Amino acid sequence: MANVRGAKRRGLEFWQAAVARVKAGEHLAEVAAELGVDRRGLARWQEKLDPEVLRAERRREKSLVTEVEQLQKALAEKVLEVDFLRGALHKVEVRRRQSKSVGEPGSMTRSGK
Repeated sequence: MANVRGAKRRGLEFWQAAVARVKAGEHLAEVAAELGVDRRGLARWQEKLDPEVLRAERRREKSLVTEVEQLQKALAEKVLEVDFLRGALHKVEVRRRQSKSVGEPGSMTRSGK
């Protein structure tokens, strides 16, 4: 979380005002650059002073994890379908080759006479 040294050096009110600006809609990077502080430090203070931001980030992360799991499951199902269809195609090709060879005359070479 945010460090105590930053609060002592700049003051808690400084960080509260900076976080309030971000919460009001200003871009975090712009506020940090204008105030001459590290963007990551301001983000840590935002998490400490506005826990709702952290909760929102966790909700988003959880939804992304859920989406990844769904996509992995769908991909696994498609891989199984492709494997099944490849196997079926192979069996059909083998049967087709076998049915062509049954009852056909052997190959004969014709003389050029």
